[in-house]
Amino acid sequence: MEAALWQRLRSRQIDGAKFVRQFPIGPHVTDFACRAARPVIELDGGQHAESRGDVERTRLIEAYGFTVIRFWNNDVTENLDGVLAEIRTALCNART
Repeated sequence: MEAALWQRLRSRQIDGAKFVRQFPIGPHVTDFACRAARPVIELDGGQHAESRGDVERTRLIEAYGFTVIRFWNNDVTENLDGVLAEIRTALCNART
């Protein structure tokens, strides 16, 4: 799933935003991040359903000034355009 999303995020394809993979923030390594606009994108599989660890991880990442956007893996495979639209919205909101 990460590879499919990365193909659409890389090379500033979404509104010119530069995303990086495996970006460390504090003690965590995030799936994707845009350092300038500060959204973090996390892809979750079934093991993350109702995970208290994810709530704490999100809180800690947000304490560094980032906004966490979570998608299920199947969102990427079944609704990639919707995922990209949500990422665009987050970028737009971060820039205003």
